[in-house]
Amino acid sequence: MSEFRMPSLGADMEFGTLVDWRVKSGDRIKRGDVVALVETEKGVIEVEIFENGVIDSLIVQPGQKVPVGATLAIVRSDGKTAEVQPAPAAAPPSEAKAAVEELRPATVAPPTELPGRARVSPLARKRAQELGVELSAVTGTGEAGSITASDVEKAAAAKQGAPVAPPASAKGLDLQAMRRVIAATMARSKREIPHYYLATTIDMSKGLNWLAAENSRRPITKRLLYSALLIRAVALAACEVPGMNGFWIDGAFKPGEGVHVGVAISLRQGGLINPAIHDVDKKTLDELMESMLDLVNRARTGHLRSSELSDGTITVTNLGEQGVESVFGVIYPPQVALVGFGKITERPFASGGLVGARPMIEATLSGDHRVSDGHRGGRFLRAMDGLLQEPERL
Repeated sequence: MSEFRMPSLGADMEFGTLVDWRVKSGDRIKRGDVVALVETEKGVIEVEIFENGVIDSLIVQPGQKVPVGATLAIVRSDGKTAEVQPAPAAAPPSEAKAAVEELRPATVAPPTELPGRARVSPLARKRAQELGVELSAVTGTGEAGSITASDVEKAAAAKQGAPVAPPASAKGLDLQAMRRVIAATMARSKREIPHYYLATTIDMSKGLNWLAAENSRRPITKRLLYSALLIRAVALAACEVPGMNGFWIDGAFKPGEGVHVGVAISLRQGGLINPAIHDVDKKTLDELMESMLDLVNRARTGHLRSSELSDGTITVTNLGEQGVESVFGVIYPPQVALVGFGKITERPFASGGLVGARPMIEATLSGDHRVSDGHRGGRFLRAMDGLLQEPERL
């Protein structure tokens, strides 16, 4: 038996609200399946499970706000009935009282009942109104046959003959809450992490020339962006200098099990989020481009997965499109490094006694002095520069 708990979707998360279950008691699940939707200050996240088994029981109902670490469901692997022993809430001491209040049944919006029919969760009722679905025509698959938001969406899809997108949020994105969370996380980062900063200017002429030649052979929909070269160079440099790729946890450095590059994405409504692209060092440029476009689209429509918010091992922020020439970012804990890029500009460049203009980009590194120093940081930037001078290696 095991407990499926409210995951930590980043260092800045303390609580989450269960929006909807994607499974019911008795369902067989496998590693990587999306089993629930959880709302945080950064939007509604698709939460994955990381084991194989069968859902024995669902402990938390949709609409309930619980702290990180609280038990959401019981999972069994041997077919036996579980004896539920709720885990203690993993709330910060200052939030312990609030956590207890949130877990009291009185705070949970109970599902309503249709005359002679199954119960209906609050979110399911809201989705039915949004999608124009008659609840009396929906078959419930939740606990005791209750109707969930997923049931409503399936009914709407069957009615329209097309898939319906998952709910973006039960209440919409709270930008003020997001700003508070970002501010608190960055304040913690500057308070706890002894930052050091390095910068270098990289000649992008070889990379851009290679990119232009490569794209000339491709259809428009398959063309590469130069940002893919930058992210790939960061990932491969992190392989060469592994001290930049990982976490500071419990007073020690823990290397990342893969190179999962977090990409800072600005949301159209405002705010910032940095989901990760997994295993960038193992992807081709085509695969990386596909992953980048997909990630940006899902981040801006509120369809990110929990692993994308919790697995990042190093972060990249690129403000070139905003006209910024250089950016010195704040490390996102518990990561230990962040790479920043500015815009590509033509600058004087001397080579072989001759001076000319070349496209240059300012690359910066924010490092954690508990794990690395200027020497290692310099090696990392040099490795990244070298890779961009041989774009065919990317």
